[in-house]
Amino acid sequence: MTVRTTRRSALKAIAAIGAAPLGFHIGTARGQAARQQPFTIIINQSPWFNGFRAVVERYQRESGNSVTLDVVSFAESLEKQRNSVRARQGVSDLLIMNGLFYQEFYHGGFVQPIHDIDPAFRLDPQMLTLADTVFWNEQTKTHDPRTGKLMSVPISGLIPVLYYRADLYQEKNLQVPDTFEQLLANARALNSPRVYGMVQRGARGLTEVSFDWFPYFNGFGGSIFRNEDQGDFTVTINSPEGKAALDFYLQLAREAGHPQTGGQGQAQVIQNIVTGRAAQAMIVIAAWAQMEDPQRSAVVGKINVARVPHAAGHRPGPPLGHWLGGIPKNVPRERQVAALAFLNWFQQRNSQVAYLEGGAPPVRQDVLADPQLGAQPRNRWMRALADSSEFVRRMWTIPEGAQMVSVLDLRLNQAVIGEMTSAAALNTIADEIHAIVRTAGYRTGKLPNL
Repeated sequence: MTVRTTRRSALKAIAAIGAAPLGFHIGTARGQAARQQPFTIIINQSPWFNGFRAVVERYQRESGNSVTLDVVSFAESLEKQRNSVRARQGVSDLLIMNGLFYQEFYHGGFVQPIHDIDPAFRLDPQMLTLADTVFWNEQTKTHDPRTGKLMSVPISGLIPVLYYRADLYQEKNLQVPDTFEQLLANARALNSPRVYGMVQRGARGLTEVSFDWFPYFNGFGGSIFRNEDQGDFTVTINSPEGKAALDFYLQLAREAGHPQTGGQGQAQVIQNIVTGRAAQAMIVIAAWAQMEDPQRSAVVGKINVARVPHAAGHRPGPPLGHWLGGIPKNVPRERQVAALAFLNWFQQRNSQVAYLEGGAPPVRQDVLADPQLGAQPRNRWMRALADSSEFVRRMWTIPEGAQMVSVLDLRLNQAVIGEMTSAAALNTIADEIHAIVRTAGYRTGKLPNL
């Protein structure tokens, strides 16, 4: 396998992932899959990349086919994908599209429907459809599995879960929280000069504070728009539910959180957990490997995970920060066929078990819920992810999300650091998102100011 990576991405990889060994059972089934043309996958460097790389290596050993991984940073992957799909002929044959930005490729008509490549392809019924984001109805602009076309295959189902110190919970006789009230009570009980009761991603960035806040926003019954699936883009983020969610988020930070929550990004939150400085955090499941790495973690064997809590009377709402594999229209057909052959292999149960062994979260429900696999101590996170799958929520369905996230992260960060009240922050977000969707031509309006 050829791996291309930029120098900046390589340096980030060393810092973010380290050199953890990958334990794989090497397959000997060369020739099981038909020989295909070499093709290129563009993918970002991430905590789950080692697992993906290992499973690609396994595919090459089993099939004899050649794959090039073009490995870049998160921001670079979006830019390179944008450039590739707009070229006369693309250089990337399989796009690993982030769940916050894939909409641009669907709306723009850049992704080839999978059944246009192979009418016989079937998405395995055990594969997570991740709030049906693998489907797309071009006419209605909705993720309708009944009328939409299959556009992609799930690659990584990243959602936040609650990481908590099981040893400290036992020491203080605490129960795993189901509601936000219970979460706050636990955080207060765990908070001390030595350990933060809860750490949050309050920093401004590319979906830093916004992604961290969305489990609270969804869990209090909030929504950015009134009804995206029905084409109603009336902005409702500054609702009483939105304010309750932001007020609670700020209260949690103030009463039991890091003293500089506004400067904490994902990397800092993970660092606080693995060094034993924090008792709880909501982090994507891909960070699990770092918890169990004795070279990097002071809390090996002490961390458990659970589904994110919710407000009383509402459902949990873990937001999707997932990844989808889509095949662009502007690459030669033989490379489209080669990319789809890999995706078909990737979705098989044995491949997903190998993915798990490599350190990446699988995207098959039967693997996540497998009692024998889940009984292994290193896989004790799997039940929480399996239990979360029915509750996952899309953050948005429109390509303007790339503009919206800049608004969200800026204003939410200003609320966290005290530059704006929660009401002022949400009213400003509503005004700015309303301007974005109105300019784009959506049917919209907005709620009165709080």
